[in-house]
Amino acid sequence: MVIRDLGLIDFSAAVALQEQLVTGIASGKEEEILLLMEHHPVYTIGSGGDQANLLDPKVQLLRTNRGGDITFHGPGQLVGYPLLHLSRFDCDLHRYLRFLEEVLLETAASFGVLAKRVNGKTGIWTERGKLASIGIGVRKWVSMHGFALNITGQLDGFAVINPCGMVGCPMTSLERERNRSLQRERVVDVTGKTLLALLPANSLSTRSFPPPCISSVFSYDTLLANPGVPAHQESLSRAPPKHSPAEETPAPT
Repeated sequence: MVIRDLGLIDFSAAVALQEQLVTGIASGKEEEILLLMEHHPVYTIGSGGDQANLLDPKVQLLRTNRGGDITFHGPGQLVGYPLLHLSRFDCDLHRYLRFLEEVLLETAASFGVLAKRVNGKTGIWTERGKLASIGIGVRKWVSMHGFALNITGQLDGFAVINPCGMVGCPMTSLERERNRSLQRERVVDVTGKTLLALLPANSLSTRSFPPPCISSVFSYDTLLANPGVPAHQESLSRAPPKHSPAEETPAPT
């Protein structure tokens, strides 16, 4: 697996790069990759997000092919796009989301920040607010988009939105939690190493791809509303039920 730090890059350029790489990864012509970067200031919203969560109508909003609602990206935030074969997670989107949360929790802990999950929500929190958000998409059983971890205390960009569709959701950062500055390069290094250390083995060599998951296709919201959907026996601890994505499927922030 490859890790690339792209530095500061336009959001649209990052999406275009993902589109290109996902096609190659799905066909076996490209290696799986973790793209790490910062974005120029931008507001994005998932394919099913509610535009009413943008509180300032003068702000430009980009709708994109991920799950979740509205969020803000800007300098001082580490954005990570893992492009991975979901066979690593037995095509279980909930398990993959919990994996991303675990990567973020352990990364935060490496800097002395105790973060946690919140039941029924995706991402990680501290007592002060939301520290990192997650929103993914899936194409040909390869993940797209990923996570955004706030490094610096400059969080003014969130003031004109309901972050992730949650009214009054406070945001926090690693620097705010530590009350001291951090080197971006150090956070990049720890995040990449943590993801590699936690990444399950690729099972492509032992089964066909794409693997046969469950026959029906459910949206993420349908899964949450239907607890009778079979749970997967090999998911991470506290992982919710199994999900089978369509050709391109979003999952929430």
